[in-house]
Order: sequence, then structure tokens, then C-alpha cells
Amino acid sequence: MLRILTGLFCYSVVFTSCSSEPKAKEQVAKTFVLSDTMMHTISIEPAVMMQVANELKFYGKITADNNKLIEVYPVVGGNVEKVNVELGDYVNKGQVLATIRSTEVAGFEKDLVDARNNLIVAKNNLRVSQDLFEGKLNTERDVAEAESELRKAESQLSRIEETFRIYQLKQGSLFEVRAPISGFVIQKNINQDMQLRSDRTDNIFDIAQIDDVWAIANVNESDIGQVKMGVDAFVTTLSYGDKEFQGKVDKIYNIIDPETKAMKVRVKLSNPGYLLKPEMRALILLRFYNDETMIRVPSSAVIFDKSKTYVMLYKDRYNIETRQVEVYRQVGKYTYISSGLKEGEKLITKNQLLIYDALND
Repeated sequence: MLRILTGLFCYSVVFTSCSSEPKAKEQVAKTFVLSDTMMHTISIEPAVMMQVANELKFYGKITADNNKLIEVYPVVGGNVEKVNVELGDYVNKGQVLATIRSTEVAGFEKDLVDARNNLIVAKNNLRVSQDLFEGKLNTERDVAEAESELRKAESQLSRIEETFRIYQLKQGSLFEVRAPISGFVIQKNINQDMQLRSDRTDNIFDIAQIDDVWAIANVNESDIGQVKMGVDAFVTTLSYGDKEFQGKVDKIYNIIDPETKAMKVRVKLSNPGYLLKPEMRALILLRFYNDETMIRVPSSAVIFDKSKTYVMLYKDRYNIETRQVEVYRQVGKYTYISSGLKEGEKLITKNQLLIYDALND
């Protein structure tokens, strides 16, 4: 393929000699010139002196932020009349998720009716006691006892009404399960006509806000010493190919999971458009910097040929040099060069393979 491209490229170069005699390869290299067309298709960047970066690669998964996740439990048992949402739906705070018909709610309704009746009786008893006291037919103690019974009745009614407000109980023995926050339904363990026991301990919904999510990485024991708080993290998933989500390590779980034999590390990520979904598998790269400095160039500038590494040095359109270099480390889009380059030297980083092939074939 390179030979074909080189053949095409040769039409865009200019030679200073008009002689028809074949020239030596060295002479061709000296008279090589980039055409105006090729000048518009290449990119040139300088070599820079930078701190050496290192990168660790881990596998993990995306999870919801536990601080923004609410587990919803049924406070009563009974028969599930209706379920209004499905897994993955977005719900608003206060939205009805499900309706349960419950004998427990019927019991609360009876308590409410009894409490209201008791309050009416207590008020009447106090009024009668006060009238009798004014007529000298009973004592002040009798009035005080009637007042005490009224306060008890008022307290009982207030307690029952508060129960109705907290649990949002409805007339007809109905209990409405409502969303405590706005977010996505990420777990659902309830279906229509299901019978729920009053002593059930499992949640029926999980509601999560996923504007921010966590990427949880499993760190091998051999790499634990290199992982620090605040280290830059770059997360990719199978769903979005080369798209990177950038964050930082914001928590290190300083225990070893007995099943995976790894330590967990948490990376917090913003999630615009809700692209990242809980339980997605993720590749997590942690990038940190050493104290030493070295020449850094774009990885796109590096050419590997015949077990050696080269770059194309650009001085001007008439003066392009093939330079052998020694690579120390490649980290993502950048490569660190241990020898062969000086700071500030300019490199061709786009279409350099065509030029390399033309000069070195």
C-alpha cells in the first residue's frame, strides 16, 4: 500500500535537476521538494520537553453514584393493583410508581375514623364537665381529667393523620408507591397482581440520578502502590468506541476483595446525555507523571520500519530528514523519546509515511 501511495505522491514532488540520467538515491534525497499540494496535507509539530507520563490499564464497570441512588421499599403488604413504570424509565419526584391494595391501610383507615370519633367524644365530655363544675355538681379534678382526655384524643388523631401524610395513604385501602427523587428506574422487583408480604425486606424499585456516575476499577495487588488520589483517569466503553470520558480518582477502597483479589478504585465522571449506563463494562486508564523529563512527540509522528523507529524532521520544504530515534515509552497520543531528538525540532505528524517511503525506497 505504501508503495502505491508513494507512486501517487511522486507526481507532487519537484526535482531541481532536469537531467534524464538516473541519479543516485543520495542525490534524489538532496533535491527532494514538497509541492504546494503536499504542504497543505501535512501537519508539523515541535518536539517538546515534558514530564514523563505513565499509564496503568484496568477493567471495571460503570455504577450509579450511591449518594444519588434511593432504594424504594413497600411499607405495607398487600396485592399489587398496578405498576406504572418499567425498568429504564425516567421518573419525576412524587410520580406514582405502583399502587397496592392493603389490609394494613384498611386498618389505618379504621384507626383514623376511631381517632376522629374519640376526639368528638372528648370535646363533649370536657364541655359537660365544665358545665357541671359551674353548677357545683363536680370538682375541678373532674374538669382536669376531661381536659387530659381531650389532649390524648388530639394527639392520637394527629399521629394517625401524620401516618397518612408520610405514607401517602389513600381512601379505599390503597397505598401509592411514589418516586422519592427524579431519576431512572435501574432496578424493579414488582409486577402487577403480585402478593407482597408485610414482612418483606427486599426493595421493589431502585431510582438513580445518573447525571454523574462512577467507574469502579479493579486494581491488581502489584499496581496498588502506584495508584494515588487525584490521578487523571480516562474511561472508554464498548458502546462508544474511541470516545473518552475523563475524570479523576476520588476514592481508594483500602481493602482487597476476597473474590477478585483486587482493590477497588472509584473514578467520578460527569455523564452528559446519560451516555454511560450502570453496569456497562469499562476500560479505565490511570495516568500519572514521573519526576524525570524527556522529549515528547505525537505518537502519529513515529514510524516503525525494519525493527527500527524513525521520525521525519522538517526544516523547510527543501530540507526533510529521516531521523532514527529511540522510544522510551508510548502513552496514549504521545511518545517519549530517550535519544535522537532535541527540544524544538519540528516533526511531520501527518502523511509522513508517504514522505518516508519516497525518501527511503
